[in-house]
Amino acid sequence: MLNTFIGDLGHLSVIVAFVAATVAAYSYYMAARNRPLGETDAPWLKLARGAFFLHGAAVISIVCCLFTIIYTHRYEYYYAWSHSSNHLPVYYMISCFWEGQEGSFLLWIFWQVCLGFAIMRYNKRWEAPVMAVFAGVQLFLTSMILGVVLLNVKVGSSPFILLRDFLTDAPFIQSNPNFIPKDGTGLNPLLQNYWMVIHPPTLFLGFALTIVPFAFAIAGLWKGEFTKWVKPALPWALFGGLVLGVGIMMGAYWAYETLNFGGYWNWDPVENAVYIPWLVLVAAIHGMVLWQRSKTALRTSFVLVITTFLLVLYATFLTRSGVLGNASVHSFTDLGLSGQLIIYLAAFVVLAVGLLIWRWKEIPVSEKELTTYNSELWVFIGATVLCLGAFQVLVTTSIPVYNAFLGFIGIKSNLALPADQIAHYTKIQLWMGVFVALLSGIAQIMWWQKNDKESLANSLTVPGILTLLGAALVILLVQYNKLQMGAVYIVLLTTALFGVLANLSMILTLLKRKVSLSGGGVAHIGIALMLLGILASAGYSNIISKNSSGLVYSKEFPEDINRDNVLLWRNETAAMDGYDVSYTGQYFDVPGLPDYVNKELIFRTDDEFKALARAEIKQGNKVYYKAGDTLELRPENTYYRVEYKDKKSGEKFTLFPRAQVNEEMGGLLASPDIKKFAGHDIYSHISSVPDPRKEKDWSEVKEHVLSVGDTIYLNDYFAVLRAVEPAHQTAGLDLKAGDLAIQGDFIVYGEKKSYHVHPVFVVRNRMIGRVADEVEDLGLRLAFLNVDPTNKKFTFGVSTTQKDYIILKAVEKPFINLLWSGTLLMGLGFGMAMVKRRREASVSSQVPTPAVPLKNRPAKPSRQVA
Repeated sequence: MLNTFIGDLGHLSVIVAFVAATVAAYSYYMAARNRPLGETDAPWLKLARGAFFLHGAAVISIVCCLFTIIYTHRYEYYYAWSHSSNHLPVYYMISCFWEGQEGSFLLWIFWQVCLGFAIMRYNKRWEAPVMAVFAGVQLFLTSMILGVVLLNVKVGSSPFILLRDFLTDAPFIQSNPNFIPKDGTGLNPLLQNYWMVIHPPTLFLGFALTIVPFAFAIAGLWKGEFTKWVKPALPWALFGGLVLGVGIMMGAYWAYETLNFGGYWNWDPVENAVYIPWLVLVAAIHGMVLWQRSKTALRTSFVLVITTFLLVLYATFLTRSGVLGNASVHSFTDLGLSGQLIIYLAAFVVLAVGLLIWRWKEIPVSEKELTTYNSELWVFIGATVLCLGAFQVLVTTSIPVYNAFLGFIGIKSNLALPADQIAHYTKIQLWMGVFVALLSGIAQIMWWQKNDKESLANSLTVPGILTLLGAALVILLVQYNKLQMGAVYIVLLTTALFGVLANLSMILTLLKRKVSLSGGGVAHIGIALMLLGILASAGYSNIISKNSSGLVYSKEFPEDINRDNVLLWRNETAAMDGYDVSYTGQYFDVPGLPDYVNKELIFRTDDEFKALARAEIKQGNKVYYKAGDTLELRPENTYYRVEYKDKKSGEKFTLFPRAQVNEEMGGLLASPDIKKFAGHDIYSHISSVPDPRKEKDWSEVKEHVLSVGDTIYLNDYFAVLRAVEPAHQTAGLDLKAGDLAIQGDFIVYGEKKSYHVHPVFVVRNRMIGRVADEVEDLGLRLAFLNVDPTNKKFTFGVSTTQKDYIILKAVEKPFINLLWSGTLLMGLGFGMAMVKRRREASVSSQVPTPAVPLKNRPAKPSRQVA
């Protein structure tokens, strides 16, 4: 029976949220209109606050309604049916919430509600003008999930649309409009990962945080408070840089653990769409810090803060309009919202750029001339480098947009993305890394001291000498290991080492002076370590699974699979670089068990999510299932057990790379498993397996008439018939009264182990059935063909097939932990700086600040920072 109440409540809540955001935006505007900062029209302010609180309550109601639909499996709703299924655990149901466009928009809206409440609580003086911008953004975002049609124009896409209204042309809907599926289509298996539970909300919180400095900047332009907005906005900008940066790296780690492109970054357009605004935001933070310290770069700060938010909106358009459908593997499809997204983006571009142009000449500019020994100059150059790096990625990523626009106006465009995108982006971004590392070290040293030629030389001498010594040692080690290091890598290595040592030197100096630690210094060390980790892991990854057999696995395989992968026959050992490696079987994930379960211990049933235990399933000292017990299964993935043994040390470890055959996702989907060491990772993933969708090619059945105790020889193996006994439910027979079922109890002796095999003979309603049993390790299948009760003879059929195998790629990634540890340090540095700036912002605005001569226009054109 259809349950329309929860959907109607959710849709009503969307409408209430939209109307309340509209009222809040207008009321906040009226409360602040024609009044100086800090003064408001009390009745309008009261109405605005009430409207925003109502908006927040409605948004929470929408969230609760949508999650209820997912959690209670209300498949009459398209969103629940298309993103979830009966067998998902709760934490993956949370991932279902934001897998679709509507849910991700709702997540963004929710975070902005939380941030809006924080602004109302902690920035009361700025509340009215800032919240006018906030509520305006909420108005547009809420319209994206409105799901109404006005004058034949679709406004938004509702997450509460019924399945029958979405799939109106489907035959099963036409025959039965009230049809409710028993199960959903499920969550994309690649998203069934714990990082997908925390990565999207972190990323969308980062998106939401970019609006805060933007709103302060717009409020500053609106109210003519061109300088006062920086202090309250800076802590929020730092928080946004922290969250967005960590969110990006969470996505990188998810890709490293889950995807099979061999790393953590693939320059996919959707990855780029997040990376670009983060770079500009970091540049904006540097501009704001310059203003706080030296009263320079105020215009730059305005431009970069505004650009950051507009780039987030542009990223939203890129990933949700469908324009990247042929360029990105994980962009959203177009839901008919392209026009709405363009209007959304254009409205804020016109508002922000128009306001900035209107006020441009009134924005103060410092008369201070920057020289070589001014740290501000080097910080400004660093921010410029970040913006140039963002620009390079933006221009290339936007190629599909150029084509779409030119096609829209009737011009055919043949522009194409680079054939080798990784090489294209990397050749520029490497140099951006070089300059960022170098400038971060120089600027941080100069920031904390008075600079002239002598003092600067003294400060740079020790980290400079240590950098050269360290770089020389690394280069010698690289050559000793018979590896090559090109000029670009040498430069990046040297500058990244300098970035670490120069910033560390200044931190130690500050500790000696008993000055609070520099969050910027810690963040810079983190970024320099990340660069070293990227250089080592990407530049010196070592494929240890090279094909040394001299054979081509298959002419259908690409050259790299035949060249860079090892063929592992089941239970046979193969040499692989410094390891002996063996593939020992297929395993499944069983909820409630700490380890995976061997496929040989279970019998699959008609329900793909359930299986029967063929024998005791024991892990550690605990028995979880006895023979015949029913157990739940997660069938999406098969895990392939691979044992590694170090030839020198004898140390062993086991990995479980997983794979699934998924036609909708292009065939084989493989996820790696990783063995982490202090100095490197062993990254292993499946490149090919026998296609489980195809029937195995079995040989002709060879019959054997046996008595209990007889032995048969099967090529390289032999088997003994130990007994013929009543069959049990372990074979999934669903035995009923009157059924006769017996099974042969064989022990098959393989090369390394023995196997229990139980072919079954069934008589039901005078019909004979046979359930063969298979030994995948050996490529054998035994069937119970006939019974001669008079002579106590039993006929069994034996057939053979190719043994099970996998084709595995294994890569050694040196010093990749520098990347992850650098990420943590970067986040810590952002956090320290945020806390410091928050404390400064909370200090009374009555505290006088040193006067710096300002003019509306620069008096001298040379070396001045806007």
